[in-house]
Amino acid sequence: MHTVVAHSCHPEGRAAVGEVRAAWAGHGKPAPHLVFFHASEGYDGAELMEEMARAFPGVPLHGGTSCQGIMTHLGALPGSGKSLGMLALNDPDGAYGVGVAPLAGDPRGAGSRAAQEALRQAGREGETPTMVWLTSAPGHEEEVLAGLEDLFGPDVPVGGGSAADDAVAGRWRQFANGQVFDDAVVVAVLFAPGRIGFSFHSGYDPTAKRAVITSGEGRTIRALDGRPAAEVYNAWTGGALADLQATGGSLLLRTTLQPLGRVAGRIGGIPYFQLSHPESMTADGALALFSRVESGQEVWLMQGSEESLVKRAGRVARSAVQSLPGRPVAVRGAMVIYCAGCMLTVRNRMADVVESLRQGLGPDVPFLGAFTFGEQGCFVGGENRHGNLMISLLVFAE
Repeated sequence: MHTVVAHSCHPEGRAAVGEVRAAWAGHGKPAPHLVFFHASEGYDGAELMEEMARAFPGVPLHGGTSCQGIMTHLGALPGSGKSLGMLALNDPDGAYGVGVAPLAGDPRGAGSRAAQEALRQAGREGETPTMVWLTSAPGHEEEVLAGLEDLFGPDVPVGGGSAADDAVAGRWRQFANGQVFDDAVVVAVLFAPGRIGFSFHSGYDPTAKRAVITSGEGRTIRALDGRPAAEVYNAWTGGALADLQATGGSLLLRTTLQPLGRVAGRIGGIPYFQLSHPESMTADGALALFSRVESGQEVWLMQGSEESLVKRAGRVARSAVQSLPGRPVAVRGAMVIYCAGCMLTVRNRMADVVESLRQGLGPDVPFLGAFTFGEQGCFVGGENRHGNLMISLLVFAE
């Protein structure tokens, strides 16, 4: 197994792809078996895919746009203009494939169809992969996960992230096998038994404040314990929404360090949480989220800090390495999905985030990181979930 991670900040798409292609060629290895590829929104996506298909003909390619840039083991590039990055994997002992399907009003079916296409490309139709990795347009991730479970059952771990743009303006794109989409799901199937590790975590702590959703559906909470949801949240947070009570409005920057959490499972009686990020409130006191909820679920007010968002990166990296069977192992590379909202909150400390990841993975392990509008992963108890403000990490080793 061999990996190469390369990036470019060249403003012209063709030249940028040429730089990452040259990085692979410089290692003198045969063609990769899988390429992960993420880029900021400013590039022409069709041009990027045309050039990547020319640079890596016939190679499964998976990825999407990343909020304000990408990061690698060499540093973080958010807000620095155009940037793109690639993780190329050569693994003659494994099998890999990528498929894509437009969501087109049927995200559950799209998840299954994309995975079936990926299996065909891998030459493994009817088989169960070691891991599934996805990049989806934001909005229907839970249904996509359900479609993957329809095909593979509940025991195949799933990870990935939702494509993002710079300003939540709908300019996100998904990349698959030389094609570019704006409302699709891209699925990679990975057959590499014993050589893949993963971890999924929030890095936030629960407070003592919790309530039951008494009115809620989809991605909206209308009432908590019978009271308007925004009113309850405002009280919990000491008036964080006070100036918006009459009009409603965007909450993105106000709620990043105080999201809502639901218990996803327990280990030794200790709960672990999947997070929902309140993104706006309405004038009648409802909270809109970036993930689905249901009436009857209990939500907790969670709390984080800049320091916790920095340190969690290393903890999740170590957890992913520790999940590998048969240690000691040689970690060859990693794919990191880091919430864009968290990145924007700790923008001035992204160098520390990169260093935390390097400490967790090993100082010489190359990684590619994308900043996403939703994160998917498999918790330690085996639950595949979609959440917000999370980190999802995949490692390759031998």
